[in-house]
Amino acid sequence: MAHGKKEDICSEVSRLAIPILEDLGLELVDVELRHEQRDLVLTLFIDKEGGVTLDDCVEVSHEVGIRFDVEDVISGPYRLEVSSPGLDRPLKKLSDFERFAGREAKIKTRFLCDPDASGHSRKTFRGLLRGVDGGRVLLLTEGKNGKKIGFLLEEIEKANLEFS
Repeated sequence: MAHGKKEDICSEVSRLAIPILEDLGLELVDVELRHEQRDLVLTLFIDKEGGVTLDDCVEVSHEVGIRFDVEDVISGPYRLEVSSPGLDRPLKKLSDFERFAGREAKIKTRFLCDPDASGHSRKTFRGLLRGVDGGRVLLLTEGKNGKKIGFLLEEIEKANLEFS
């Protein structure tokens, strides 16, 4: 039973949802818990090869909703939403960076850095994902002088695919 901190609730939601999603051939991309006016909204972002259908979302909502109610994941009323991650899909795991190699991405680091030795420290990098090597996420930066740079997963605050 998870009550209290947002991170704890999201962690418990993930723990309960992942086996159900795997049985349905789906992947949990992200969990979001937020307040919308007076409502508490729990959103599960799901994906699968070839994309998510409305039927997938409905089935997950039903199956996961029952489990969450039985486990009393959130005390009090809340609204459960199930959605595809969209065109700007978040990248969370090393396997995401491998899977989407060759696609445009935006990576925001936790701290200022200068991995391409440009002389300009920054937190935001855009370019072409080049997969993972030795536990480092590889990115070919934008522009005619693009350079291959790498980040450890724990150095990344946020990463998303970019729609081009």
